[in-house]
Amino acid sequence: MSLPAPHTLSVAAVSDKTNRHCRVFHRLLSKRTLLYTEMVTTGALLHGNAARHLDFSAAEHPVALQLGGSDPSALAQAARMGEDWGYDEINLNVGCPSDRVQNGSFGACLMATPDLVAEGVAAMRGAVNVPVTVKHRIGIDDKDSEEELHHFVSTVAAAGCETFIVHARKAILKGLSPKQNREIPPLRYEVVQRLREAFPALTVVLNGGVKSLADAQAHLAWTDGVMIGREAYQHPYLLASVDSLIFGEDALPPSRREVMAAYLPYAQEMLERDVYLSHLTRHILGLFAGHSGARHWKRTLSERSHLPGAGVEVILDALAGVPEKVLDLRGEAAPEEAREEVFAGQGVS
Repeated sequence: MSLPAPHTLSVAAVSDKTNRHCRVFHRLLSKRTLLYTEMVTTGALLHGNAARHLDFSAAEHPVALQLGGSDPSALAQAARMGEDWGYDEINLNVGCPSDRVQNGSFGACLMATPDLVAEGVAAMRGAVNVPVTVKHRIGIDDKDSEEELHHFVSTVAAAGCETFIVHARKAILKGLSPKQNREIPPLRYEVVQRLREAFPALTVVLNGGVKSLADAQAHLAWTDGVMIGREAYQHPYLLASVDSLIFGEDALPPSRREVMAAYLPYAQEMLERDVYLSHLTRHILGLFAGHSGARHWKRTLSERSHLPGAGVEVILDALAGVPEKVLDLRGEAAPEEAREEVFAGQGVS
C-alpha cells in the first residue's frame, strides 16, 4: 500500500502568521502535515532581504514556499531561489483577494488571465525540479462559471502544473475585504468535487471552511487532499492527531507537555539570536483552547512576552497554571465553542 501524499493534509499560508516559528511549532504537533510559508512576493525576494523571507529550520520539512507575482521571469528566478534554499515545493498564489495584492497584479485577479498564469507556471517548471503548484479560487466576480474554472485549470495544467489547491469560494475583488471574502461568498464544495471528477489525472486539494479532522476525513472520501486554514492557527492542537487519523501512523499523538518540552529549546535558541519572545509565543496562544488553564496561559504570554528581557521563564510560568491532566491529554478535540474567538482582538487574517 502506498503512503498518503504530503498534500493529503496541509496547513494554508496565512499572512503574518505562518512564519518559521509557527511552522516549527506546527511540526512538533505533526510530522507529516505539509506546511506553507506566508506568501512572499517575487519583488521581496529579488530586490529585498531574501534570507529574512526564506530562512527556515530543517525540522520544518516538508515545507512549501508560496510566491506572489505575475511576471514569468521573476517567478522563475524566485522559484529557483526557493529550490536552492531547500523548499520541497513552490506554490503560486492565485487566490488572495486583498487590494494590495490586486494593485500588484497578482493573487486572485490572475484567474482572469489563465494564459499568463500558465506562462508563469511554465517558467517556474523550467527553472526548478521540485513540484510547482497553484492555489486558487473557484472563480472571481462574475467569472465564476464552472466552464471558466475548468478552462483555467486545463490551461495551467497544460503548462506543467499537476496539483491545484482550490478554495471552494469565489473571490469578490471589489467591495469585500479579505476577511469578508472568507465568509460572505458561499462555500461550494460540489464545484470542487466536479472539478476533481473532470480532471482525474490531476491532484485536487480542497481548501475552505474545514474546521476539524472529521471534516477533513469526510472530504478525503472524494478529494486528493485537504488544506486547513485559520483553524490550525486558532486551535493548533488538532494537528496532533493528523499523523494517526489522516496518515495512518501507528503512534500516539504528542501531549501538549511533550510539544512544549520540544519547543522550549527552540525558543531559547531563537532568543539567543535576538528574536523577541513575543514573536515566538504568539503562535502558541491557542494550545490550550477550551481547557482549564487556557485563560492563565494566554494572559501570561500576552502580558509578559513583550516585556524587555522576557525569556523562556515566561512560558514556564504560563505552563505552571495549566492542570497536569490537561498537559498530558492526547489527541482529543477542543470543544466546539472554543474554536471561534480564541484570539479576540488578535486580528488573525
